[in-house]
Amino acid sequence: MKRLAIIWHSMTGGSHALAQAAAQGAHQIGDAEVILLHADAADSHTMLDADGYIFAFPENLAAISGVMKAFFDRAYYPCLGRIEGRPYALLICAGSDGTNAVRQAERIAAGWRLRKIANSQIILTAAQTPEAILAPKTIAEPELAQARELGAAMAEGLAQGIF
Repeated sequence: MKRLAIIWHSMTGGSHALAQAAAQGAHQIGDAEVILLHADAADSHTMLDADGYIFAFPENLAAISGVMKAFFDRAYYPCLGRIEGRPYALLICAGSDGTNAVRQAERIAAGWRLRKIANSQIILTAAQTPEAILAPKTIAEPELAQARELGAAMAEGLAQGIF
């Protein structure tokens, strides 16, 4: 059975909701094991033991969130040269942009020589004030549906040997 690791970090709930939606979609495919894991709990073993990955996290200060970056830092060198060709996708929650966090994460994935299987999804919350930025996030159903579709597509591709 193929294993999909969904590794996430969230400060206000938006990225967590996206990760959960991706896991729900992936669970619809019976031939894939789905691991939903907070970035603090993930490590190189998580990466080595999985056949594909979805990374869900917020953009903070125009960059990958610190907790997700710390995960990438812990896992990068132990996995280098050992996970090449495995599929991945990104779900980014951002206030107004998100592109720099995508660029950074895609660069890390390129270093690992992972295979991007979908366009990176950036979900914008329009949070621009300190109060709005720190407030709990609710992700709209259309974006949650996209995350579920991504999870299902990744799990199906792994199960069918497409990825």
